[in-house]
Amino acid sequence: MNHVKSIVVLTGAGISAESGIKTFRADDGLWEDHRVEDVATPEAFERDPRLVQKFYNQRRKPLLNDEVVANAAHRALAKLQREFDGAFLLVTQNIDNLHEQAGSQSVLHMHGEILKMRCKATGDIFSCYNDIDVSDLCDCCGEANNLRPHIVWFGEMPLYMNEIGDAISGCDLFISIGTSGNVYPAAGFVQMAKHAGAQTLEINLDESAVAANFDRGIYGKAGDVLPVWVDGFLGT
Repeated sequence: MNHVKSIVVLTGAGISAESGIKTFRADDGLWEDHRVEDVATPEAFERDPRLVQKFYNQRRKPLLNDEVVANAAHRALAKLQREFDGAFLLVTQNIDNLHEQAGSQSVLHMHGEILKMRCKATGDIFSCYNDIDVSDLCDCCGEANNLRPHIVWFGEMPLYMNEIGDAISGCDLFISIGTSGNVYPAAGFVQMAKHAGAQTLEINLDESAVAANFDRGIYGKAGDVLPVWVDGFLGT
């Protein structure tokens, strides 16, 4: 693949699961024992902001107290970005900061970031390294209960779609890591890449729902197989 000049990588819940973060929804449809409708929709936030804030405060804690840290797969992607001499874009569906912990730069979090909050009134985004309470006053508008987690909830549009689409349309290699292939629009990225003439590679624990659309698949724990692939690609 020495002719590759542009890479787009998409990561999903599988890569963070190896660090101990639970995947988005369990087989019973619950997310951390909560119904998605109760904690991951704009309507849920309007109905019970205290519950929603408490839920995300609990999700934030493991990242702040080093309970959850980046794994070998995150570090391998940081190495790929650092040592690859072409264009590189890392897109993630994950709301954690494990890619940044590992040293990745300019990561596009299409579903938002747990360590950020956003003002409902102005749209301004702030770093968030502590609990949010409904009584907290927003720095920009001065109002209580206007701060919400900077998370893309069900019914909301993923972030950075134009930038992602442009990068995929111009890439030579598209790699999907740790994704189920069930969540759109991300599950459709491989088709966009193929339409643009890119090579496509899936790295996953098992075949995803869209595995048949990839030119090649490597299956196993990302922390085991991805570092090997990156070293081979870089010739190190």
